[in-house]
Amino acid sequence: MNEWTPKLFSSLKTYSSKQFAKDVVAGIIVAIIALPLSIALAIASGVAPEQGLYTAIVAGFFIALLGGSSVQISGPTAAFATVVAGIVAQHGMSGLALATIMAGILLIVMGVLRMGTLIKFIPYTITTGFTAGIAVTIVIGQIKDFLGLKLEKAPIETTEKFVEAVKGLPTTSLHALFVGLACLTILILWPKINKVIPGSLIAVLAGIGLVKGLDLKVNTIGNLYDISASLPKFTAPSLSFDAVHKLFPDAVTIAVLAAVESLLSCVVSDGMCGSRHQPNTELVGQGCGNILSALFGGIPATGAIARTAANVKNGGRTPVAGMVHAVVLLLILVLLMPYAKWIPMPAIAAILFMVAYNMSEWRTFVYLCKTSPKSDILVLVLTFVLTVVFDLVVAIEVGLLVAVIFFMKHMADTTEVSGWKYFTDEELKNDENAIGRKAVPSNAQVFEIIGPMFFGAAEKFADFPIERGINVLILRMRGVPVVDATAMRSLNHVLEHCKRNEVTLVLSHLQPQPASVLEKSGFLERVGADNICVNIDAALERAAQLGKK
Repeated sequence: MNEWTPKLFSSLKTYSSKQFAKDVVAGIIVAIIALPLSIALAIASGVAPEQGLYTAIVAGFFIALLGGSSVQISGPTAAFATVVAGIVAQHGMSGLALATIMAGILLIVMGVLRMGTLIKFIPYTITTGFTAGIAVTIVIGQIKDFLGLKLEKAPIETTEKFVEAVKGLPTTSLHALFVGLACLTILILWPKINKVIPGSLIAVLAGIGLVKGLDLKVNTIGNLYDISASLPKFTAPSLSFDAVHKLFPDAVTIAVLAAVESLLSCVVSDGMCGSRHQPNTELVGQGCGNILSALFGGIPATGAIARTAANVKNGGRTPVAGMVHAVVLLLILVLLMPYAKWIPMPAIAAILFMVAYNMSEWRTFVYLCKTSPKSDILVLVLTFVLTVVFDLVVAIEVGLLVAVIFFMKHMADTTEVSGWKYFTDEELKNDENAIGRKAVPSNAQVFEIIGPMFFGAAEKFADFPIERGINVLILRMRGVPVVDATAMRSLNHVLEHCKRNEVTLVLSHLQPQPASVLEKSGFLERVGADNICVNIDAALERAAQLGKK
């Protein structure tokens, strides 16, 4: 099967009625789980409740249809909440739609360029840091609804939201707090009672029951939003060069988040059910799904790890389950959406508190802080703090920059240049530490380079001190996997220095990449074919020959 063929088509080759029944059951269960989550995440993202369902329906269906995973369930996720809320506040829904479409195009390009495997190059500390940071921003954003606060301002920035929430604490509504705590208790305890029916659904029903039955003065979705049960409608965003320029950084953030979270979800699900996803096809599917989601009133979507895991646990094994989940949500939108106006806002806040708790991975965060090197801890904490204080774009950019700097330093620290001293036959015989050493001719010096020769370590091999009476300098390079342009410049300086002092430069045991780079630059030609040796023995023999001249 071609790597670009969606998983659905390969799954249908061996499809059976028995598996169809399992996929339908799994799809229905996942839809029930996704219903309150989609509404809650839409509200957390600053958009209308039904837009969360539009996303789960449109993106969920088409990503399953075109993606590279057999069991992936896609839809709105908590990772996008703060990013989307910021875009909507600054650029409106049209701006969000344009940013999402651009992100979808970027995802398709990433897939076509086979960048699906590059996910492994994003450090774990960065993904853990910004995930924990997003969790904190979600919690801070929901304090107002959980406590029923009446705030003078509705700021966008997380730190400003926290300050406003603290100022508004005297306006706490006991009714809202009671409903929120009751729903939160259900969310915590219900999984211990029943693992089939999602706790979020029970919490929503309980919240409605408390507000209606006790006539509590609590804000509901209907008090704050106009609920629509209409089908998603095609809407093209306004397009201009200025808008594209302004929204491009947000589009990159959405694309990176969608790629990271969807591929991580694929890896987790592969381990659960023994399948194997096609990362590049998945990126293309995610791109198409996000474009269509934006065109039909939705928000950014990606693979949802919790919903994907629920799909696997309930027997879903093909993309049909993801498509069924979308169809069921469509039916719920048409038939039951008007009743969503009864859902209390504290219940939504409680659901998002649990989402934040589950995504925070605080145990992993603490473990990394206890066991990781100081450089990794710095990247982890810095990414976390920047996500909360500023935004995800700044956090990822700075986190990656700091991680790259530390990586280069570590690589530079591993690069060593060591010189071999001359041993007499008697010393080789009697000195146990000299076992395995080679007898170096008295007219030669040998330096062994171990590690990558790149700009971060260039100063280590910029100069080789040549002793008096030496006419051959041997560089043993069997431990050099790569050479870059800066290292090439340093080697040219070494060769010029040798020629000025009438010293012959001999190279030993070149690896493929360094040999290719040195050949293309003309360096090997200047050194001379006779002075390029396959191993150290040949190099020492060459030095001995030159010593007789």
